[in-house]
Amino acid sequence: MKWNKLPIVFLFLLGAVGEVAAQDALPSKSQMDKNYGPIFSSKEMEQLMSFVDVEDPMPSTFLDTCENCIEDPQLSLLPFWQKLNTMTRPVRVAHLGDSHVRGHVFPYVMRKLLEADFGHEAVIDYQVTYQSSGLAQETGKPGIVYHILGVNGATCATYNTPERIRTVVNLNPDLIVLSFGTNEAHGRNYRSAEHTAQMSKLLSELKMKCPNATFLVTTPPGAYIRSGKTRIINRRTPRIVETEVKFARQNGLAIWNLYDIIGGETHGCKNWSAAKMFQRDKIHFTHAGYKLQGLLFHEAFIKAYNDYVASQLN
Repeated sequence: MKWNKLPIVFLFLLGAVGEVAAQDALPSKSQMDKNYGPIFSSKEMEQLMSFVDVEDPMPSTFLDTCENCIEDPQLSLLPFWQKLNTMTRPVRVAHLGDSHVRGHVFPYVMRKLLEADFGHEAVIDYQVTYQSSGLAQETGKPGIVYHILGVNGATCATYNTPERIRTVVNLNPDLIVLSFGTNEAHGRNYRSAEHTAQMSKLLSELKMKCPNATFLVTTPPGAYIRSGKTRIINRRTPRIVETEVKFARQNGLAIWNLYDIIGGETHGCKNWSAAKMFQRDKIHFTHAGYKLQGLLFHEAFIKAYNDYVASQLN
């Protein structure tokens, strides 16, 4: 019913009251209108209630942005969504990455939002800072467990060591998020084939030792490089993004393409700069910049989860 028609309906009802008073009393229980709307089973109602509200955090000043979504045409994240939807035990995420992850702002925003969405009972609440560990402390109760493992200066090859692989394996993750690319883009002799080989090696090791995990790749946000006394946009970033997107598609992995979502080659770095969200080095971001990245990641994540919930109603 439209709000601008309420006065007419109200007057009609006033007239109807007078007629009812002069007639027989209304029956104690009115008949249900069969055309009123859908009637859901208890199971369907439970699924409907599983939808999670999420807001669009994209600044209106950002230009040439794309739809904020996770690309997963092969539904590789389906097992993870199922675990998250039932939540009969702790559901664990291990977020691996470079200094953007090591800064503990971008992934920590994601962690706290997911705890609010799906329950925080699985972890002990403590404030994560740059000086603290990003690993969550589990309680054993059902809920979301979001581990943060960032290394300054890391490429994906940095994690392909026995010690770091063992750290990830010991977390028993259901989802592994791989956030690399910024440091690959700073290599002057970057080669796509070498990058692909490094990603393949890391993925192979993690798949073998974490057989129950699903994977989500995220692209770098973009950065500047030094050119003489000035800084210019790093034009190698689009090649890194292209390589990562191609790798994800060829290996049936989900990917969140932050670079293109935020404006890509034409406006990505310019949008961050205009919003004053870069730090002085124009590689790392301010607290506001990393917070926005966390909010955007959360929005894309929840949209994908809600798509899963909706698919269960069909």
